[in-house]
Amino acid sequence: MAKILICDPIANEAVQMMKDAGLEVIEKTTITPDELVAEIKDYDAMVVRSRTKVTAAIIDAMENMKIIARGGVGLDNIDQKYIKDKGLAIKVVNTPAASSASVAELVIGMMFGIARFIPFGNHEIKKGEWPKNKMKGVELGGKTLGIIGIGRIGQEVAKRATALGMTCVAYDEYIPDSPLPDIVKMLPKDELLAQSDFITLHIPFDPDFGPTIKADEFAKMKDGVFLVNASRGGTVDENALLDALNSGKVARAALDVLAKEPLDDENIRNHPNIYLTPHIGASTVEGQFRVGTELAEKLIAEFK
Repeated sequence: MAKILICDPIANEAVQMMKDAGLEVIEKTTITPDELVAEIKDYDAMVVRSRTKVTAAIIDAMENMKIIARGGVGLDNIDQKYIKDKGLAIKVVNTPAASSASVAELVIGMMFGIARFIPFGNHEIKKGEWPKNKMKGVELGGKTLGIIGIGRIGQEVAKRATALGMTCVAYDEYIPDSPLPDIVKMLPKDELLAQSDFITLHIPFDPDFGPTIKADEFAKMKDGVFLVNASRGGTVDENALLDALNSGKVARAALDVLAKEPLDDENIRNHPNIYLTPHIGASTVEGQFRVGTELAEKLIAEFK
């Protein structure tokens, strides 16, 4: 019987699916890196989300591992290069489509939030203030949304933004032609930066390249642009973002992902024009169900 370690929470239905298929499933969803090194050798598969980092030390401790299943899109928390360099026959799989709608809806919510000061208003009223004269916002309708990365999530954002009356333009290093030609126009990155009223990122972080949005990119944007990042921490240079916010180049920013999580940068935490959420893009009941059941299906198929 294959033995599966669940390192991060997934839907209960998915756990039951695996058990019903005859897999031995052990849930340790608060396991620490040191505990994982000591625990992992007996397992045939492991399930992780974004919390658990599958590092070289953890990989070295594996003895029976056949598949690492990542619930979500990115695989940057799994050291795939180390697996390859060691010549290990460990398959790495993920669920790239399962949480797309959840992330896209968060992005739209963040755009409304920064356009209309929603988190600010809530915070001030609960303090006993009435900040109506500080909350003149802007409409999303009629604005241009620049989408950097027009894969599955970027496309879902575009569909929703178009329904709100926004004009969508996109840049993607790997996708030259628009996957949604009726609603998304592809542009070079510099043109997108110059034309967009709102910008949202849907790209992986490449540690060899570094941030996609740095000081040079901020300089090419419209004054008073709005920025949303629900992709990966590190894709935006956070020091450059602070400078852009302080100069007025960026009006407000909403970040679901950060270079270091949990956040320990007080400048980011305390900036009045940065609104934050703790990497919750896929954290919906529906998204978690789709992620979990897709993971379960892949693991069941692997060990059938």
